[in-house]
Amino acid sequence: MVPEDSFPAGYQAARSGAAVIDRFDRGRLIVSGADRASYLHGLLTNDVAALKAGQGCYAAYLTPQGRMIADLFVYELGDVMLVTLSTAVKETVLDRLNQFIFTEDVTVGDVTDTFTQVAVIGPDAARRLGSAGVLQGTSSEALAALPEHGNARVRFAEQPAIVARVTDTGEPGFDVYVERPQAAALAAALSGAGVVTLDDETAEAIRIEAGIPRFGRDMDEQTIPLEAGIESRAISFTKGCYVGQEVIIRVLHRGHGRVARKLSGLVLDGESTPLAGAPVHADDRDIGHVTSAAWSPALKKPIALACLQRDFLTAGTTVSVDDIRAVVTALPFVGQ
Repeated sequence: MVPEDSFPAGYQAARSGAAVIDRFDRGRLIVSGADRASYLHGLLTNDVAALKAGQGCYAAYLTPQGRMIADLFVYELGDVMLVTLSTAVKETVLDRLNQFIFTEDVTVGDVTDTFTQVAVIGPDAARRLGSAGVLQGTSSEALAALPEHGNARVRFAEQPAIVARVTDTGEPGFDVYVERPQAAALAAALSGAGVVTLDDETAEAIRIEAGIPRFGRDMDEQTIPLEAGIESRAISFTKGCYVGQEVIIRVLHRGHGRVARKLSGLVLDGESTPLAGAPVHADDRDIGHVTSAAWSPALKKPIALACLQRDFLTAGTTVSVDDIRAVVTALPFVGQ
């Protein structure tokens, strides 16, 4: 085990204290109307209709061929649903959601520019947000008790705010949403509470160590959810129909869940971190490519997420990336 005091300061804060990540890469939609839950339920892979106020879920939006349009988080706030997703696909999803509204009582609006979203992560995140007085209308105990995707309306600087429990950052924590004019004040309050700002490189290392795929990097419009390994989190296997369901069921039942390729982990020799897109070889055979990579502070080695052919997914398999030896590793690299 690597001594904690040998970690970079930002990484150490995220793993043992609290750190903040600017979620500038996230788009935000509001879905309102009496039919919002049933409408999204028929389009997305998870059980949106079952959500009660204060609950949420992770889901995918698929084409009829079962390929991903987006992965997204859905939060039922009590009077509206908040949907967050990659900004790269926000306009596509917004257009599609509006396109399929016919007689339903549903309105979809883009509030990306209305709110600022930051993630406060780390084992001390609840205390820093609650007891340190950053957020009002809640407490550190109430925040710590929130389940994954749990959410609440709170206040910041006497203005409305939203907090949601998240894990997609790699280290669990909370997304905090405030109106954009409050962004600077929130940053100052977090700093005053001892929350360290995390740079993009360290944030990526934490995400990759946890084996969490990111849309646009580790999965894209050619990916079906089973290839990215997100089915246990993003798909309900007991709900009714949704777009792309037939393909998913066919792979699971006829193909026994076997896919031609799948996201896996690689631990590399040496000190060089490979670039995204670098080919992965077994002997002279091209078997896949790197999707994301980082230097792991915990392992003190380069690590990568890679899309590999199914015959090379067994942990311990030796492959190469740019002529550098690498070993296939089960995900996550760090933690459980």
